[in-house]
Amino acid sequence: MIFMFPLGIEPYLVGGIIIGIGVAIIYLLTGLHATQSSFFTTTLSWFSKRKDFQKDKNIEERGWRLTLATGLIIGALIHTLTLSPIGFWTTSVQLWRLILGGLLVGFGTRLSSGCTSGHGISGLASLSKTSLYAVIVFMGIAIITANIVQLLGVSP
Repeated sequence: MIFMFPLGIEPYLVGGIIIGIGVAIIYLLTGLHATQSSFFTTTLSWFSKRKDFQKDKNIEERGWRLTLATGLIIGALIHTLTLSPIGFWTTSVQLWRLILGGLLVGFGTRLSSGCTSGHGISGLASLSKTSLYAVIVFMGIAIITANIVQLLGVSP
């Protein structure tokens, strides 16, 4: 099991606790679920006149979603600069694979009406059956895909 957590399990436990507290605080203070899959849709409502982006919900939520996304980025940067034992992390994965992976994740997010944070954190915390099913499906597919990739010897 140690191979799964080369830095030890503590950073993951602390991170999970912080995420849980953050999601709970956002929900208790605002009644909103801290999800990110609608971030681009709500942000595009500032720039695009398309009806899809100009829905009342997108306009109402764009401010807090942008604030949440900005906070996540700044928080990660602060952690990396102050606490991270390995500093900035880079990858040798080819750019086309990163882009393809991002497009597939984006498609899956829209297909399942939510992202991993929406279903896996906020959805499960609110005891949503739909989120439970979504998490089972995307985790199952991720495990199968990772095993196939490893068996085929695919590398970056």
